Amino acid sequence: MPRTFKEAAIAGIGATEFSKASGRSELQLAAECALAACQDAGVDPHEIDGMITFTIDNSDEIGLARCLGVKDLAYTTRIPGGGAAAAATIAQAMAVVNAGLCKYVLIWRAMNERSQYRFGQNPTNLSGYTGGHGTGSLLWCIPFGAMTPASWAALQAARYMHTYGITNRDLGYVSVQQRKYAATNPKAWFYQRPITLEDHQNSKWIQEPWLRLLDCCQESDGGVALLVTSLERARDLKQPPVRIVGACQSIPYNVEVISNYYHDDLTVMPEAIGTARRLYAQTGLGPADIQAAMLYDAFTPHVLMQLEAFGFCGKGEAAEFVKRGGIAIDGRLPVNTHGGLIGEAYIHGMNSMAEGVRQVRGQSVNQVKNVTHVLVSSGMAGAILGKA
Repeated sequence: MPRTFKEAAIAGIGATEFSKASGRSELQLAAECALAACQDAGVDPHEIDGMITFTIDNSDEIGLARCLGVKDLAYTTRIPGGGAAAAATIAQAMAVVNAGLCKYVLIWRAMNERSQYRFGQNPTNLSGYTGGHGTGSLLWCIPFGAMTPASWAALQAARYMHTYGITNRDLGYVSVQQRKYAATNPKAWFYQRPITLEDHQNSKWIQEPWLRLLDCCQESDGGVALLVTSLERARDLKQPPVRIVGACQSIPYNVEVISNYYHDDLTVMPEAIGTARRLYAQTGLGPADIQAAMLYDAFTPHVLMQLEAFGFCGKGEAAEFVKRGGIAIDGRLPVNTHGGLIGEAYIHGMNSMAEGVRQVRGQSVNQVKNVTHVLVSSGMAGAILGKA
């Protein structure tokens, strides 16, 4: 019989603790979160036959396979793009499983991004930026003083904010809501530490007048892993299977992964628009079918632009949507219910992928009612997760 499309499922998720000083190697973190994902699924790590991570993950596949006792790898690949790779790993794993190349595909991201190197600092040390990130588009940024991700994000957001009259105070509502979620999440770095809008407005400027400290994601140590298999196999495993209803990537012309301000209309996020168009066409679903979303939140403006790109708001309407409680637990679209990269941890978005799984399973500490579909987005890629 012919193979059916969209038959892959996420069977296991695992993570280390999230900290500012893990005290162990990134390979150790990778092995710990990978083992946790296998244990969550009830799968022997020896059975893993596919592995996918980011180009900038410093843990070698063969080394990690040795740590886990993997017997025979049939497929490995790495996804470029920093945080943009998070949902792309799910798309790749779905394709590999659907093609019958692998039975169990391990996705992971492990990083000592606070204690070993810091993406938020001027890149005098590029040890954390492998895979070509020290060249290319950054050569057009760094010589002119745009030396940090916050400066690149501010340049990207400036036209959007100017066009729609959005101020930094408007951005604060995103941070306040995500910290509220984090405050009830025992795994979050900011557990039991909510903030007020005044706290946001009193935090120091990082890029005046656009971004304050509390508009920025964290620098974190930790690891997150997912285990993907066929829906048929997942039904016989330990956890309720979470179906990958659809997953895709979109990298439009003249869009850069980091310094994304070369495309024609700087008031939109074209990669997210392309992902949304492709994802909705692939699944036959639309914004009305989504009950929660995990949106890549390296910086608060990214949340607003993705809300609009995926059709939850009209252009320029996202700030008001958030201000009126649209992303709250009882709002139209709860967003980043674990606290996101701002409130829980920054593991290049992989912790948000895991939260999408928990929401579908009904296991989130901030559980949304009546979930059937959850959107997970990393800008240049996205997936819709659903009940089996």
